Amino acid sequence: MAVEQYLDGRRALVTGGGSGIGRACAVRLAAAGATVVVADRDAGTAETVAAEVGGTAVTVDLSDLDAVDALDLDVDVLVNNAGLQHVAPLHEFPVDRFSLILRLMLEAPFRLVRGALPHMYGRGWGRVVNISSVHGLRASPYKSAYVTAKHGLEGLSKVIALEGAAHGVTSNCVNPAYVRTPLVEGQIADQARAHGISEDQVVEQVMLAPAAVKRLIEPAEVAEAVAYLCSPAAASMTGSSLVMDGGWSAS
Repeated sequence: MAVEQYLDGRRALVTGGGSGIGRACAVRLAAAGATVVVADRDAGTAETVAAEVGGTAVTVDLSDLDAVDALDLDVDVLVNNAGLQHVAPLHEFPVDRFSLILRLMLEAPFRLVRGALPHMYGRGWGRVVNISSVHGLRASPYKSAYVTAKHGLEGLSKVIALEGAAHGVTSNCVNPAYVRTPLVEGQIADQARAHGISEDQVVEQVMLAPAAVKRLIEPAEVAEAVAYLCSPAAASMTGSSLVMDGGWSAS
């Protein structure tokens, strides 16, 4: 079945677009007609995905805020996806790592939105989609920086929604639980080593324990939610958090 080309003539920027959720979003938005800019710190993966979707690649370390400010942000769709994780007790959490995660996952999205909004306002249309997490709504121990950044992203998204509404700009979060991505696969391996259990046991006994649906989410599922939020059917959705956590937050 053909995908509706409702983003024809629109330019989309996807951060962390070289793999995982970002790659899936780039593919899905391109299928909807968007010209996609794939931004990633890994030049090789960014170029591979850009070639796949007929877009362009930008190599950028989003923790370098001067580099963020230097990007071409004349885009109609902005998907804030790039992120990383660090797991440690609060009293042992490295302060430089905490700062890095907040810079990458909260301040960089602020700077990207700040730079993109004038173009969106000028066109009277824009879509900001922030890849949050169940951890934007719920906390877990040992993830102080990640939880803090995602909670902050939720608040930022709502402010964008309130300010952007009069200009035809919507802003929403997508909140998945664990998604089958390289980042999560790395966490699975780390926890298996730390706990002395198999990777399958980590997934079943640790990651999926709070969820009713006992499987990892696929990147394409998240990308479909992103595409929906950019579609005409979601024109009245703004300031919302689209939760796809397998029932985690229902308990």
